Amino acid sequence: MYSREIERLLNAGKIMEGDAVEVLLNGKSHAGILLPKISDVGENVITLKLDNGYNVGLKFAPGMQIKKTGSAGKLSQMPRLIVEKKDLPSIAIISTGGTIGTHIDYKTGGVFMSRTPEEILAMAPELQNFVNLKSLSSPFRTPSEDMTIENWKILAIEVAKQLNDPEIKGVVITHGTDTLHYTASALSFMLTDLGKPVALVGAQKSPDRGSFDGTLNLVCGSWFAAYSDCAEVAIVMHGSDSDDFCYAHRGTKARKMHSTRRDAFRSVNDSPLAKILADGKIEMLNGNFKKRKDGKTIADTEMENSVAILKIYPGSDPKLLEFLVSNGCRGVVLEATGLGHVPTGQGGTDSGVFDKKFNWLPEIQSASEKGVLIAITSQTIYGRVSPSVYRNLRLLFDAGAVFCEDMLTETAYVKLAFTLAHSKNIEEAKKILLENLAGEFNKRLVEKDILE
Repeated sequence: MYSREIERLLNAGKIMEGDAVEVLLNGKSHAGILLPKISDVGENVITLKLDNGYNVGLKFAPGMQIKKTGSAGKLSQMPRLIVEKKDLPSIAIISTGGTIGTHIDYKTGGVFMSRTPEEILAMAPELQNFVNLKSLSSPFRTPSEDMTIENWKILAIEVAKQLNDPEIKGVVITHGTDTLHYTASALSFMLTDLGKPVALVGAQKSPDRGSFDGTLNLVCGSWFAAYSDCAEVAIVMHGSDSDDFCYAHRGTKARKMHSTRRDAFRSVNDSPLAKILADGKIEMLNGNFKKRKDGKTIADTEMENSVAILKIYPGSDPKLLEFLVSNGCRGVVLEATGLGHVPTGQGGTDSGVFDKKFNWLPEIQSASEKGVLIAITSQTIYGRVSPSVYRNLRLLFDAGAVFCEDMLTETAYVKLAFTLAHSKNIEEAKKILLENLAGEFNKRLVEKDILE
């Protein structure tokens, strides 16, 4: 409840939550939207959302005036403003959750996933100037950190359904950014015979903030889905920290490289597929991409759930691997150091201080003999692993480990789940793991593929 003084001012002006107001206080004018009462800040304070996206609390003082200047409607809803425009190329938008689809919780100050696809589109009305929004769907609303393989399966089926509509030119998926690259990898493997673009977009800043970045990502992703000739799964996000352009990154070669920056996503060991401007200009940057084609897209949703990632570190205990194997894990990605090193005590030194209990070779060989696939990637992120440079790497290869060249750890984890579901035995699985199915390998790394 507000204090009697504030209640009197609101009642006199017939002002309700969601109304646009102007507040005169101590000789200054404050314009914004009246937000719901926040009990924690006291009964003598009202909260406004300013035009810049930030909130301000104003404490009552004698002489305060509140004038209604307009109605903003219900704060929790946005009108459906979608108009069918069949003269424009049609796309489908699938909403799954994440920061791009959040509302502010004014009691806690945090955000939560609550926006419908229509509400998300209300943040980017300019889409209807260049695409026909034929289909809007939301198979689930899940923060990206809560995503599982089962979510990927549901999403793959929904994407394939939309792509197989002959009028749909491409699909845009709104998604949380934390595990966006995992989902992009999963869809890259699961959507077989892909003939149209699939753009995954998200936001680093929530819609209640003036620095919200989701609008540009959604606009650029829609241009890419509707007008590009690139029939691949791509992450389309800011290319710089300003609102000037986006990059389209191949779904199996991208990684989130910063926790908060707008340009957090980078292509790793690969060039971005394209640079996209808000006005629709698309500049292809990577000549190695699959082009549009006719045909049916199949959602191959066979995935093995019992896979894991282990990060190698100084003094890491190989019993971690033994624990996973004894609990039914069928595949493990070891994110090793450098070219693929794990502790072995056989790297060529003779210090006499290495404790053999930290030697990973026996556990890796034991796991391989039990039919568990051990994949090796590098925590350096850039570059590739190799079994041939050092003696201990050769021993690791002989123990049964598969060196995944320049594949990212996250991509290797997803591909391992896909591979184990499509193989009869470990030897067949090893062959599939090293096949270039969705651009996950780059045989020739060049200087421009390294982040400056």
